[in-house]
Amino acid sequence: MREALENDLRAVLNGALNMLGTVERMLPVAGDVLLRENVERLAEVKALDREVDAQEAQIEAECLRIIALHQPVARDLRMVALILKSLSDIERMGDYVVHVAEDGAELAQAPALKRYVNLSRMLDRLGEMSQNLRTAIADRDVARAEATVQMDDEVDDLYEQIQRELVTYMLEDPRNISKALMLMRVGRSLERVGDHMENISERVRYWVTGQREG
Repeated sequence: MREALENDLRAVLNGALNMLGTVERMLPVAGDVLLRENVERLAEVKALDREVDAQEAQIEAECLRIIALHQPVARDLRMVALILKSLSDIERMGDYVVHVAEDGAELAQAPALKRYVNLSRMLDRLGEMSQNLRTAIADRDVARAEATVQMDDEVDDLYEQIQRELVTYMLEDPRNISKALMLMRVGRSLERVGDHMENISERVRYWVTGQREG
């Protein structure tokens, strides 16, 4: 019975890591739409997001089956809870990446307001955060999960820089307003991806140790 439970837990954990990996794959594709105006790749981002949604439904059903069948306790139950809570975070991350690609496709219809240096950096940092987070979960590494939380501070700082720059563009020329507002929305979507990764990272400590941060 124990072996069956461990096999089931391993399967749902791997499923959640794969789902996070799917969102991670979406980031550079959305970046290609936004930064290089490869608008035709928008369909690719949307297809990957549908994959994420299907993964969420499958893993959630499997988690509920584990609870009903095995009635896990202690760390096993905390693992199932971590996965169930994290599924909605990962699904929302996918939605925000789609928003970035959609806004990127719309922005590509007119000349760029500026080079999107900080947005490019945000995309890079989010990819690194996701890799870090997947490793932290796979290795049950609390220190690495906490490092992922720290990485989100840089994403937040980049978002604030973007906002300040875009306000300056809007003040200089009112014709820039609609484009600047859309770029702000892109920045906000990326910032929210980081927030959802931070949410997941913060749950790793409780899963591994049974202790919440005091």
